Amino acid sequence: MSERTITVVSAGLARPSSSRLLADQLAAAAGRAVADAGGLASIEVIELRDLAVDIANRFVTGYAAPRLAAALRQVEEADALIAVTPVFSASYSGLFKSFFDLVDNKALEGKPVLMGATGGTSRHSMVLDFALRPLFSYLRASVVPTAVYAAPEDWGAGENGVGQLSGRIARAGRELSEALGTARPAHPRREVDGASFEDLMAGLSR
Repeated sequence: MSERTITVVSAGLARPSSSRLLADQLAAAAGRAVADAGGLASIEVIELRDLAVDIANRFVTGYAAPRLAAALRQVEEADALIAVTPVFSASYSGLFKSFFDLVDNKALEGKPVLMGATGGTSRHSMVLDFALRPLFSYLRASVVPTAVYAAPEDWGAGENGVGQLSGRIARAGRELSEALGTARPAHPRREVDGASFEDLMAGLSR
């Protein structure tokens, strides 16, 4: 396996946040699994809380500020993606959804994605299958079988503790590594005939 880029998107709002903690552990597990397979993984992390204002402005003005544009390119050009969101109102956060609304709708096609979520109770674990998985299926991503949810009682649990979080993280990391081994390397998004989306839309109004 050649060197691959894994982009990590964390939608945690606090600092420190449990979403970022889970994202870091998933990235570390995937990196170890890639190394065990004889490859090398470059890990890039995007904190959406730092882009919240830019994301809102993009919807209002149609212009992506440089930091946001760079983050979108990281996601679109990555070989694999780890996406982690806190749970709000039994679903992903609005910040998380708004960011992925801005990702090119063809950029994730076939891209391996590992999903994660954090919440205040284990009852919200169904968000992985009822909210996150449909979102990435719509974007035609290749979602690995194991998604990881972490509730407060999962952190620090021992081998026989509730949830066995570390085991789920390790398994998900291995699955992402395996998916990377069979996926074609990502390529940068190409402009259509050298024109940007804004240019194409402007042409429609003429």
